[in-house]
Amino acid sequence: MLLASWLSVTCAVSGALLKPGALRAPPIVMNLFDDLKSKTAPYGPPVVIGEEEIMSQKAHGTSAVPVQKELRWSCRADLADQICNFNRNFAENCGYWEWTTTFLKEEGTPTSEGEVTFYDSNTGEPLFYGPRGRSWDSFVKESRAHGWPSFRDAEVNWEHVRVLSNGE
Repeated sequence: MLLASWLSVTCAVSGALLKPGALRAPPIVMNLFDDLKSKTAPYGPPVVIGEEEIMSQKAHGTSAVPVQKELRWSCRADLADQICNFNRNFAENCGYWEWTTTFLKEEGTPTSEGEVTFYDSNTGEPLFYGPRGRSWDSFVKESRAHGWPSFRDAEVNWEHVRVLSNGE
């Protein structure tokens, strides 16, 4: 899996329209994925670089299989499948994870303790564990600033996540 798998999780956690009148937060550099968008390279540990071929066409877009039918948090499988398997340029709309899914209701409040495991929507492999090394409140606050769940280096499962040399 690679960053596209991260998008799979994000899709399964995030993606619809902003609430009417909602403002989009300005971009804030806070984590690994923001840093990867910069023009400087190479990326050091813990980043695992993948080859471009992992995004080549397969039986179902850029994946061998479609997303699972029953996604957590009332996420739309059709939207997740479109974003995760047939798209390399965009993700779900800012705020989907917060306003359209049941993620926050099911996983807790700002005082929640423990980690949530985020799985690849296609394969079911664990990709992220969060919050790790920070509070639930910090995780939610940073995710709101980004518009979708935001993961830090320590929260990435590098056994299954890969990043292309261009930061994708």
